[in-house]
Amino acid sequence: MANNQHQVKAKKHLGQHFLKDENIAKKIGDTLTLKGYKKVLEIGPGMGVLTKYLLEKDVETYVIEIDTESVAYLQAHYLNLAPRIIEKDFLKYNLSEVFEDESFAITGNFPYNISSQIVFKALELRHQIPEFTGMFQKEVAKRICSKEGSKVYGILSVLTQAFYDAEYLFTVPPSVFNPPPKVDSGVLRLIRKTDYNLPCNEILFFKVVKTAFQQRRKTLRNSLKTFNLSDNLKANSIFGKRPEQLSVAQFIELTLLIEKDV
Repeated sequence: MANNQHQVKAKKHLGQHFLKDENIAKKIGDTLTLKGYKKVLEIGPGMGVLTKYLLEKDVETYVIEIDTESVAYLQAHYLNLAPRIIEKDFLKYNLSEVFEDESFAITGNFPYNISSQIVFKALELRHQIPEFTGMFQKEVAKRICSKEGSKVYGILSVLTQAFYDAEYLFTVPPSVFNPPPKVDSGVLRLIRKTDYNLPCNEILFFKVVKTAFQQRRKTLRNSLKTFNLSDNLKANSIFGKRPEQLSVAQFIELTLLIEKDV
């Protein structure tokens, strides 16, 4: 009980709900395939409920934790892990200081309020991250894995799936957390595509996707006006579609068309 009270105190301000179900923790640990890397980074380990199962695996486990009380707990209870505890903010820390250019996987029970930002930072490091698994708010996990035509398909879906194969694995009920959240959680796995270099300008691709979805109800002809496209290009039938109708491949095709026109 003392640990649970500490967990609530330590992480309430970060929007994190602590997993108390050992079976679920083990199941999340088992989402890692351990293929293509020898190191794994757990984000926000808290009291180490997931960490203990990662330490059993044939992989070198690192954790990154911003809360000083949680870090002290981990240092005291996981002596072998101590040298690989990074007391930093994942979103701000330069991970090359630890991993240099080596490959590593990411996993964790991610704080709801920064989970999308965690994915976006992982995408920036995609050349080093062959696999990404973990638990999100169910709605966010579903969005990441959704396909075109879905109401929740958006920026996060397209940008993630441009580089990773996304799979929604299982749903986790509120009852296994302390404190229990008001919504279900969802666990997913992202495995980097064999060829994750886009055949178009990647900076432009990101800009096109983000701009298109900022006005998702409009056709691309209207939402992409800021690109000052030629009338000839805008006559292409793809510009009559709304962004949620386009697959990742079609967004790449769209970017190539704009690239030639600009």
